[in-house]
Amino acid sequence: MVSIRQEQIEICTKYGFEPFEYDEILRIGISDNLLTKETIFPINGLRHNPEGNTSGWYIWGGEGYSEEDDFFKPLHIFHLKKYHPELLKYLSLPPGTRFLLGENDYVDVWFDENLINL
Repeated sequence: MVSIRQEQIEICTKYGFEPFEYDEILRIGISDNLLTKETIFPINGLRHNPEGNTSGWYIWGGEGYSEEDDFFKPLHIFHLKKYHPELLKYLSLPPGTRFLLGENDYVDVWFDENLINL
């Protein structure tokens, strides 16, 4: 069985990034529609620079996200295992990266410089 850490290294290597360490006590911002065990495609993730007790990750399900202040809920990374453990393998991607997961195992990962130059 492959460990989550090994999966993270494999994802980073596959897309040409150095793994970026994080602590599971840090928080992500996650949309309500992913706080279930149901999967809403596409799943989108983007990472800003970590700040304070946040990892910089924002993850949501569906085509778009809302600019409303309460769209993203704070969630400690270790709680993500309860809802979507399949997302953990992407969390070592560095700031400035995005991912998109679709149906039929579609995966896209890319760098977006705008995420780190805010």
